[in-house]
Amino acid sequence: MSKIRIFSLGGLNENGKNLYVVEVDQDIFVFDAGLKYDNERSLGIDYVIPKFDYLIKNQKRIKGIFLTHGHESHIGAIPDMITLLPDVSIYGTKLTLNMVRNELEEEGLSSNNLKEIRPHHKLEFGKNSLFPISVTHSIPDAVCYVLYTEDGAIVYTGDFVFDATMTGLYKTDIGKLAYVGKQGVLCLMAESLYAEREGHTSPNNRVADFIKEVLNKNENRIIATIFTAHFYRIQEIFDEVSKTHRKIVIMGKKLQDTINQAIENKYLSISPKVIGDLSNLEDKNVVVLISDEKEKPFNNLERIIKGYDKYIKLKESDTIFITEPSYEGIEKRLALIMDEIAMAGCEAIALSSKKHLLHHASREDLMLMINLMNPKYYFPVKGEYRLQYANASLAESLGIPSNHILLKQNGDVCEFIDGTLNEQCFDHIEVGDVLIDGKSQGDIGNLVLKDREMLGENGIVIVSCTLDKQTKKILGGPEILTRGFIYVKDNQDLLEETKILAREIIENSIEPNAKRVDYSQIKNDVREHLGKFFYEKTEAKPMIITVIQEV
Repeated sequence: MSKIRIFSLGGLNENGKNLYVVEVDQDIFVFDAGLKYDNERSLGIDYVIPKFDYLIKNQKRIKGIFLTHGHESHIGAIPDMITLLPDVSIYGTKLTLNMVRNELEEEGLSSNNLKEIRPHHKLEFGKNSLFPISVTHSIPDAVCYVLYTEDGAIVYTGDFVFDATMTGLYKTDIGKLAYVGKQGVLCLMAESLYAEREGHTSPNNRVADFIKEVLNKNENRIIATIFTAHFYRIQEIFDEVSKTHRKIVIMGKKLQDTINQAIENKYLSISPKVIGDLSNLEDKNVVVLISDEKEKPFNNLERIIKGYDKYIKLKESDTIFITEPSYEGIEKRLALIMDEIAMAGCEAIALSSKKHLLHHASREDLMLMINLMNPKYYFPVKGEYRLQYANASLAESLGIPSNHILLKQNGDVCEFIDGTLNEQCFDHIEVGDVLIDGKSQGDIGNLVLKDREMLGENGIVIVSCTLDKQTKKILGGPEILTRGFIYVKDNQDLLEETKILAREIIENSIEPNAKRVDYSQIKNDVREHLGKFFYEKTEAKPMIITVIQEV
């Protein structure tokens, strides 16, 4: 029998950053490694990933990182992770690994650790084994994982929906799921994103009729936004456009490469006749398809609206079509974008988040999964805490005892001894956010964010001064340069007072006939006295930087 520990380094009480860890005795299995975006106030932060400290410390025990599908919320942290865990194997289906490989190549990283798996082919890891099962999501080749242990199976669903119309690489193998349930499931880990929504997600995840209506009602150019990795929506758009006389122009190298590779590998079925080029951009009936880097919403669209795009200039006759329903965290940003579109004189059409859904499990889908798995313990994952709570309440309504439902936060450990939950275990793994800015491979850190916040709120004042190398007397300055603090033309008197005060502070900090000057002390004195002076005059606290040089 075994000691099993389950916890999350990211993904609980948040949207994105999914990373779940299952320990079976000395073996560690990692499921997904995603990122999330700070949509409220990023202060230059591009994305956020989990802290990997625990995995780095225990990397020799890691059997692999097992990816469910190719969305950034589940694979986006891999390039950052692989630099810290260079010897760990990464498992995924063909399409998922292709998307990871593209990300690694962009970063100049090796892809030798990638190991392709196929659904319904078991992976053996000593006394434990892993079995991937096809599930339906908005991207092909999505799987859930069944980890077989001596005490029963642990099932991690990833993202899923039950939709009988989805076939081929989108199809859920319900028979395999039912078979797993009959064998005995110790713990089911199921997503919570739509746990508050009644009914099945299907057919609200299919919007072909709505796309058709948009195409028929708008005769002029349509600029459509799409998430690069939502293959099902891309297929729907191409299918409906192919029934008209329109052409689609695909903008952006990443989107073009993704679609070309998907066509080549038969993940998308698209006629070349439908695809136009840059010469079609000004055509009256063209559909321009744009996407955003790593699914960060509306960046490219905002650039077009503000007139910064190199190829697309917005016209009042254009229609902007947001082809994905909004999700929690971007509603405010979507509302601002819709306002900007209206001010540009264009029509905006967006999918309603009430009528149209993403490919995630609603209440009926979750209930069907629970009934198929019949788990002994239930662990709601992925989503804000209220959504996890709704997921837990749903499970309790199906007869799972409340003390067998595991509502946890990131880092909280669930421990099972010989197949029974250890209710006396209150272990907690240290977790946290790593803030990534640009190509930086390290955490930006709270100090940097505090500096950015101070700059954004109060601005900066730079005091520069030149001293004689021999006498240490002031030769030039002090000069005062400000950015984001005051409007210079209207505050000349304040700047003159600042110069006089800064000169007095510097001169008083230098002893007569001194051979050596303590520049650190001068900078501290300038910062302290000018800080008080500015607060008295303006009630603002700008960042003050002093630059002193000798000649």
